[in-house]
Amino acid sequence: MRLRLLTALAILFEGITPGFSAGGDDRLLLDRWIAGETVSIQSVQQYGIDNCFTAQPIDDSLFRRIDGLSYGSNCTVALSDLRYIKVLHYDAEQNIRLGEMICHRSISDDLLEIFRTLFDARYPIGRMVLIDLYGADDEQSMRANNSSCFNFRFISGTNRLSKHSTGMAVDINPLYNPYVRVSNGRMIVEPAGADIYADRSADFPYKIERSDVCCQAFLKHGFEWGGDWTSRKDYQHFEKRSER
Repeated sequence: MRLRLLTALAILFEGITPGFSAGGDDRLLLDRWIAGETVSIQSVQQYGIDNCFTAQPIDDSLFRRIDGLSYGSNCTVALSDLRYIKVLHYDAEQNIRLGEMICHRSISDDLLEIFRTLFDARYPIGRMVLIDLYGADDEQSMRANNSSCFNFRFISGTNRLSKHSTGMAVDINPLYNPYVRVSNGRMIVEPAGADIYADRSADFPYKIERSDVCCQAFLKHGFEWGGDWTSRKDYQHFEKRSER
């Protein structure tokens, strides 16, 4: 009884990190939406699968999680233009995980449909938590194979704002689908340690290919894939041009 009480109290605190165990009480995980945690299909069915694919405005509680991190003091994006989405996803071991992401409001419905398609297809996504849990550090998030969207930052190696800065770009399984460019005749692969995955002729988990269900789902919704680019390759990256 004492352990159960401590577990319930712990979940009430904000800033719970992935890896927290709620003693198998999936209802608590689902109610609090502890992203990164695993839940059973039975719990999902009881909770209601439609309740597991939702979008909402950024409230005060969410803003405290991103303030000074992905939403830095220099951020020019209005909070009203952003949405927090909750989705389910499978990982490579076919565990069902709770996922979360902040995106631009204009693509929130697209992403809910895309991630529902991927969930139904049991497409594996390693982790999907807010990049703020990694200090809004893109390198750390990529090395953890964390899929993410909004982060007010510049394109690597440039002084131009990334599409992630407006929440119009999504990175999926970034460790296994790296960003590859050539600078002064030298190939640069990001994140560090992902060089082996720059060889797209190799076979490995979480690999994105143009013909797979992930890439096709994003293309169907009007996104472009960084793996199609010629001057550089960004195999993890899907972006959509703003229609505003």
